[in-house]
Amino acid sequence: MKHWLVKSEPEAYSWATFVQEDGTPWTGVRNYQARNNLNLMQPGDLVLYYHSVSEKAVVGIAEVAAPAHPDATAEAGSPWVAVPLRPVQALARPVSLAQLKANTRLAELALLRQSRLSVLPVRPEEFDAILAMGAK
Repeated sequence: MKHWLVKSEPEAYSWATFVQEDGTPWTGVRNYQARNNLNLMQPGDLVLYYHSVSEKAVVGIAEVAAPAHPDATAEAGSPWVAVPLRPVQALARPVSLAQLKANTRLAELALLRQSRLSVLPVRPEEFDAILAMGAK
């Protein structure tokens, strides 16, 4: 199993909406590196859900529900893909970007090194550290 982080502006598609809809195909990714990460996702992989821009915090855990498939929001024949995600659970406390940056165990976290990328890999030890930070 691999671990990932996806970013969404809460004003555009929040964790609450994601939970209310019981998941969504993760569409609209138009960056080749992020697309490559989507293609690597496998069912059962766990995903940190990050509210970007206004909140800047990890707020929940999702799961990859199925492999990547063509993105229905893209032109037919394009290289863009989508991955179905479903919610697993909210974190007891959101983990802010400032908290992530302050944790020395997360110094190599892809989010901190490639902040503009919307789909990022997360190492297992980083995933566990973030979950511990978000626990009660």
